[in-house]
Amino acid sequence: MTDRTTYVTLAGLRGRGWSDAMVGELLGQPDVRGRDPRRWSLAPVLLYLLARVEAVERTPEFLRAAALAGRGSAAAGAQAERRRRAVLAAIRAEPITVPRLSSAELERRAVRHRHLLGARGPGGVTAGAMVRWQVGYLRHALSRYDTLLDGLYGDTGRAEAERLLRRRVYEAIAAAYPHLARECARRMEVER
Repeated sequence: MTDRTTYVTLAGLRGRGWSDAMVGELLGQPDVRGRDPRRWSLAPVLLYLLARVEAVERTPEFLRAAALAGRGSAAAGAQAERRRRAVLAAIRAEPITVPRLSSAELERRAVRHRHLLGARGPGGVTAGAMVRWQVGYLRHALSRYDTLLDGLYGDTGRAEAERLLRRRVYEAIAAAYPHLARECARRMEVER
């Protein structure tokens, strides 16, 4: 049995600032390769002797590699920021075209959409429910604009871009159908 206090896992190395490339280049093969006794996994646990890790961390090669990795992550961050700004600009510039339907057709499509989603209920529908269904249908009909979000992942501005796109879509629906404006405003507030 190995003493885990004298070894560092790959996750532990990453926490110390190592990249996978640095591990392969500067440390090479792990000192111990085995299974994690705490959970079943096909992937072996790779352990690196802490004394060897600390010795490599004092070398000029490690300092150079860490500096390069830092610049690489800064460059990746700058690229992500450029991508975020480009997507936000595209969302602001894209004209949102709402389908113009007669009141009866919009109501029919909203009810059909609601039933396709699996909602079943009593025969009578309140006016408030119909307004919600109509906005829901129109939002779904405009979901093609969601492709404007392509290229944004994780925290790199995706939530901000989604909020902007939702706001633009609800504003376009409210402009096309003024009787739905209050529901659109309510949804913008709730979906912040």
